[in-house]
Amino acid sequence: MQLKKIVDSPCGIRYMLDQLDLQSGYARRWLLDRPMMTSADEILAEYDRLRRFLAYVESLEPTHLHTLLFKLQGLKDIRTTIKNLSQRATLDDIELFEVKHLAILSTDVFHLLRAADMHEVVCVPDLEEVISILDPDGMKIATFYVYDSYCAELRELRNKIRLHPEQEDLLFEANEIEASVRADLCKKLFPYAAVIEQAQAALAQLDVILAKARQIQSIGLTIPAVSINGTTCYKDLFHPQVKASLANDNRSFQPVDIQFDHTPTLITGANMGGKTVVLKTLTLCQYLFQFGFGIPASGAEIAVRDDVFFCIGDEQSIERGLSSFAAEMKNIDAVIKASRQNKKILALIDEPARTTNPTEGSALVEALIKVLDGRDMSLVLTTHYDINPGHAHCLRVKGFEDGRMNYTLVEVDGGEVPHEALNIAESLDIDRLWISEARRLLETAAAPHYIVKQQLI
Repeated sequence: MQLKKIVDSPCGIRYMLDQLDLQSGYARRWLLDRPMMTSADEILAEYDRLRRFLAYVESLEPTHLHTLLFKLQGLKDIRTTIKNLSQRATLDDIELFEVKHLAILSTDVFHLLRAADMHEVVCVPDLEEVISILDPDGMKIATFYVYDSYCAELRELRNKIRLHPEQEDLLFEANEIEASVRADLCKKLFPYAAVIEQAQAALAQLDVILAKARQIQSIGLTIPAVSINGTTCYKDLFHPQVKASLANDNRSFQPVDIQFDHTPTLITGANMGGKTVVLKTLTLCQYLFQFGFGIPASGAEIAVRDDVFFCIGDEQSIERGLSSFAAEMKNIDAVIKASRQNKKILALIDEPARTTNPTEGSALVEALIKVLDGRDMSLVLTTHYDINPGHAHCLRVKGFEDGRMNYTLVEVDGGEVPHEALNIAESLDIDRLWISEARRLLETAAAPHYIVKQQLI
């Protein structure tokens, strides 16, 4: 799965991409084309590179860093030109300029990295030999022209043209020689096509990894450990987008600690208790981890997964003619099917069956936990239904304390949900008469049929 396939996930991955200070448009395209890493060794290698570049960025003088970033702004997407060269086509002047410009850029960056002993962390190649082919006068200027230096006969013809510009036969002959020179240059460049392609990719990788390192600094992210036993745990977990939004209103985000493994994890709590934000953050972190980003927490150890399923909210599909409930059932069914294919998956399911009646909804949630229990997967599920959680690891949002919501997750023995809807409504400054009347009805309700009726509303 490529990064571009999940960029619009409601977990907030687009926000993290938008916060990356990339220097070139090609680096963003290169990043979006990256596949999700599913090998622990690959992820460890990626984080080792990121850790080294984070130390590199922290040690650089601002002017040196600005020099490197400024050079990366010159990276352009010349994949079509490289493809033409690799197919032995004769390039035109613009294409030869693109190759020369990339060669000079790659060589300049190579020397900057080698001076800091970082040239083997991201292998940007030295293309000095390519430059010598396209720069016979040794000017090291990122322009291209069929120079007189390439051919003595062409030099003589051009001198004649200056004296007799009206003679079209001279112009025709000069054009023929220039075409021959271009063809000869491309024959000389052909053996370097693969390393030129490598240079473009390496420069994009460098742009991305520098942006990731600087994002760690600016947002306060951490480099996670890779879990080897299937347990994932976070310390002081936060959602960067939600935290930034709250900060704009002079409010603070309350980070949470959470740990889960192969045992299903059930998070209960009233509506507006922060359960959905927790699931969004867990989904975001799993993606960030498997694409090699910093993690929004003070500490993290994360298990590698083959696939991630995030089922949230109103999944109504107009195109497929599915209701919210039907679309949600289809998505959860995909989780069940994947769990039977010996794939290590992470499933994060928010308030399943919320759009149906509570009696059937509770049964569906309880049955889902039992069906997925014991499989080689991690399941984190939220609900506000009172259910029998079976063997699930149960967490509950702590709830209201001293008139404020405490979003800390605490362990509980069962799946009973705290009844805090009226407290939450009251904190939102909802009409006092409405809330007081609801409290009176709850306090005076004694008949069993009334309680049942309340549960069905």
